[in-house]
Amino acid sequence: MNGSSQRILIVAGEASGDLHGGNLVRAMQERHPKIEFEGVGGHHMQNAGVRTLFDIQRMGGMGLFEFFSNLWHHISVFRKLSREIAKGQYAGAILINYPFFNLRLARVCKKYHCPVYYYISPQVWASRKGRIHTIAQTGKKMYVILPFEKDIYREVDVDVEYLGHPFVDIAKPHLSKEDAFREFGLDPSKTTVGLMPGSRMSEINYLLDDILGAARILKDKLGDVQFLLPVADSIDTDLLRERLGNNPLDIRLVTGRNYEVMAGSDFLIMASGSATLEAGLLECPMVIIYKVHPLTYFIARFFTDIRLFGLVNIVAEEQVATELLNEQVTPEAIADEALKVLNDPKRAAEFRQRLKDVRRSLGEPGVVDRIAKNILDSLNLPSSTADEKVSL
Repeated sequence: MNGSSQRILIVAGEASGDLHGGNLVRAMQERHPKIEFEGVGGHHMQNAGVRTLFDIQRMGGMGLFEFFSNLWHHISVFRKLSREIAKGQYAGAILINYPFFNLRLARVCKKYHCPVYYYISPQVWASRKGRIHTIAQTGKKMYVILPFEKDIYREVDVDVEYLGHPFVDIAKPHLSKEDAFREFGLDPSKTTVGLMPGSRMSEINYLLDDILGAARILKDKLGDVQFLLPVADSIDTDLLRERLGNNPLDIRLVTGRNYEVMAGSDFLIMASGSATLEAGLLECPMVIIYKVHPLTYFIARFFTDIRLFGLVNIVAEEQVATELLNEQVTPEAIADEALKVLNDPKRAAEFRQRLKDVRRSLGEPGVVDRIAKNILDSLNLPSSTADEKVSL
């Protein structure tokens, strides 16, 4: 074990990794209060007590083109972290997905005998399958969060654990629908559509106009329908208000209530991403939409081996929610998918039942605590017993 046995490097490169990193840090500190964390993260990790050497604000991107548009910043961060790792002061490194960056950083960790714990696998089953060999060569352990990933790593003798998906612990509304809608100033008995254009400005720039166009069609077709738009912490609410203009649809912008929006909506129009699985856990029917830079899309068509891109569909291993990609994303296509569900209660009930099946595949509550204990045990750091813990 390197240097100080109480100090861990933790690196996330985008918003969902920051969320999972923050929850993991809290769980590890509850079991071992003296442990210290530093690295790359956002406000979730900072609030959990991580000393952030770099913020994720300029790290995350929607694809290869977006990653390389901030290439020099990534190089600067990489060099700084490499120097820190070379000092030999870390007991280990927890690298959360973000493969463009973290797989290279893992090689530095390996060089300086810093054990690497991968938390959340890159999508090696979708593209660049050779990355699994880099993981096998550099990692001490891999913690996967999708049930089918465990067998992929076992085939190449990676020490892998599937202890469930962390969303099982956190995807829960804190308010009842009645209380939430009272806060939103909406009627809980009316048809409600959630508009979720993403957690990055690049996603909003690509998707918002089509989502608003779909909302206008739904208003024309359904009449008495109301709209909620949860604003991610990473998005400037004032800029979003400017994009909405005079807001003729009376779209309610809400912050800090994503799960209340998901649980309270009759249908969701969602950017592809981890939020689709959260919505699935809350059993809300949805359509999944995505747009990326044309160059990213062109490359992906030739170098990926994947028939589904929505995470909830990937877990289900079938298309539970309709997916619309790039040129397929139009206001008319989005609205059509919403109307199929909103105008057919039987179809909506069947949709929710299929989402219940997805939930069952993701494990029992207490996922993050199980992962925290497993890492601490691997590091030979003392941990309070599982019987003393409650799931997050």
